[in-house]
Formats: sequence, structure tokens, C-alpha cells
Amino acid sequence: MLLTIIICTLLTAAYVLLILAYMAGWARQREFVLPLVYAPRTSISVIIPARNEAANIGACIESILAQKYPEELFEIIVVDDHSEDNTAEIVREYVHKNVRCISLADVLVPGEQVNAYKKAALTAGIAHSHGALIVTTDADCTAPNAWFMHLAAIYEMEQPVMIVAPVMFSAKRSALQLFQLLDFIGMQGITVAAHSLKLGNMSNGANLAFSRQAFDKVKGYEGITHLASGDDYLLMMKMNQEYPGSIYYLKSPKAIVITAPQPNWRSLLQQRVRWASKSGKYNDTRLTLILVLVYLFNVALFSLGIAGFFDTVFWTIVGLMLGVKIVTEYLFIIPVAWFFRREWALGYFPLLQPLHVVYIVLAGFLGFFGKYKWKGRMVK
Repeated sequence: MLLTIIICTLLTAAYVLLILAYMAGWARQREFVLPLVYAPRTSISVIIPARNEAANIGACIESILAQKYPEELFEIIVVDDHSEDNTAEIVREYVHKNVRCISLADVLVPGEQVNAYKKAALTAGIAHSHGALIVTTDADCTAPNAWFMHLAAIYEMEQPVMIVAPVMFSAKRSALQLFQLLDFIGMQGITVAAHSLKLGNMSNGANLAFSRQAFDKVKGYEGITHLASGDDYLLMMKMNQEYPGSIYYLKSPKAIVITAPQPNWRSLLQQRVRWASKSGKYNDTRLTLILVLVYLFNVALFSLGIAGFFDTVFWTIVGLMLGVKIVTEYLFIIPVAWFFRREWALGYFPLLQPLHVVYIVLAGFLGFFGKYKWKGRMVK
């Protein structure tokens, strides 16, 4: 019992220190403010992989066409990934000169074995694009009308090879959507803090931009196409290795891309398993150690919770650890939630924490050992 208490104390102390560091990192990252007088010069190509997105692709394209950005400086390329609905037809109905649709089936070599369809779609879209700055987003996303202006401004002012930008869920007050929202607020806060403190780079392909020149220099997704996931993070790792210190985070509420939460618990677990499937593929010792710490802390909570059915003293330890977790994380996500204008969800945070522990343990385990189904495909 004494050994258990010592281990739990050390895990909890390390976890608290990590969250406190994240709090400092979030505060340290300054918000980017667009210059009062700014005339963009950068040509932008938006690449949107789409599979069975007939319900969403129209809103995505409309939000991009509404950008306050010179029309001659941007293009939208949707890559239809073998959709079984009318996604491609919807895109082709646009008569706007800046909108194009490419069929991935027409690009792939007949009989070619593909595991990373999204990487293949992005590669095809980039090959058919002309912009100096490549921007990726998802077909179920919408962007604010100053999105391009902010991406181009930080690109021209700081000259990064890659720009990571904020993403947030739209959400209602159902338990499922609140759980996803609060979890994602935390992940977005950690993304900012990790960049600020140089504790490992993180990103989200729903709002990512990178230099075409840098993409070509690192040979795109070459060498990582055997992994179905990681089109964002693994490309980032390649760029960070080639161009150390040249990845920037764009912290601005006017650059937040909004995406939809998963519609049910099953699809949520599949999504999180997909995200967790990159575990073990990180070439970043700092990030790997952090992920191990977070996972072990949650495994300890989960295991002791089960052990409590045999000896209730373990539930006391769980209660103390969970209480510390809730208070520390709550203090961390308060400013993050306000930044994303999701402060109304904060009151639900403590109630969903026990579920969050189970979710981390399960998603992490399945992501490392199991398969997941995504967009109608079973992926290993």
C-alpha cells in the first residue's frame, strides 16, 4: 500500500507540474494582431480532401469564397476521395474560377495499394495547385472571413515553413458534444503551450499551412505513407527536422476554423483511436515522455478505481487524485475556453472528468494495438 501511495503521489505531482507549465505556456503565447495597413502578396492554395461530405462541402467552400482576400491570390482544390455520395457533383456545380475538383481515383495508379488515402489526396491536390502557401482544412470545416489575411500576414512577416492555427468544435449542450468540446479545448490549449514552451510540436490538419517550397524540400509525405494517420503531425516532424525553429503558431480568434463534433459515441472513439494511432511514431523525446506521463496518470486512476471494489481505501486515493486533476485542469482551460468563446461549457467540466479518464485509457490502448474504422474504411 505504501508503494502505491508513493507512486501515485509522484505521478500526481509530475502531472500537476505539467499542467502548470501548460498554463504558463498558454499565457506566454501572444495573440497575433493583423497590421492596420496590410496588403497581402502571398498566393494561397487550399486543399480539401473529401469523402462522403455532401452534407458539409458546400458550407466549407462558401466560407472560403467569402474570404476578405484578393480573388486572384487564392484557389480552392477539393480532392474527392472515392465518395459514395454526390460530393464531387456539388463541387463541380460551382462556376467560380477559383474552385476545382479532382478525383483521387483518376490520380492513383490502377491496382495501387493505398493505406494513407488522406495523404494521397493531399499530395494530389498539392500537385495540381499553384499557390506559394498551401493551406489544408477538412470538408466539414468553416472558416472566418479573415482567415487568409491572418495566415498570409504571419507567413510574410515571420517567414515560417509551417503555420499551426486554432480549431474548435461547434457544440450543443448534449453530453456527447460537451464531452468532445471540453476535451478539445484542452487539446487546443496544450497545442499552443507546447509550441510556446518548445515541449514538442502539435498540429491539426483542419487548420494548417505550409510553404510549398518546404513541402517539396522534405519530399512531402514520402516515407510516412505506410501510416494511415498523421498527415499533419508527421509532416510537421519532417519539416521541423529540416527547418528547426521555423514552425509558428497563429494565436488569433479571427483565424479559428470551426469543425463539427462526432455524431455518436462510437464514431468519437474511432476518431480518438485514429488520433492516438500515431503514438509510438513520434520522433520527439519530449512529447513522448509527456504522453507516457499523461497515460500512466490516467491508467493509475482507472486501475485504482477498479481495485476499490476489493478494498475501498483505493477509492480514497482515486478521489484525491481526481480532485487534484479537476482543479488543476480547470484552471488551465479557463483562459482557453474564453479565447474560443466556449466559456459557457466550463460548468460541465468537473462532471465529465471520470468519463474522460476512461476515454483516455481506452483510446490510448486501442490506438496503439488496435484497428479503427474511418470514412467507411477499416484501417490498421
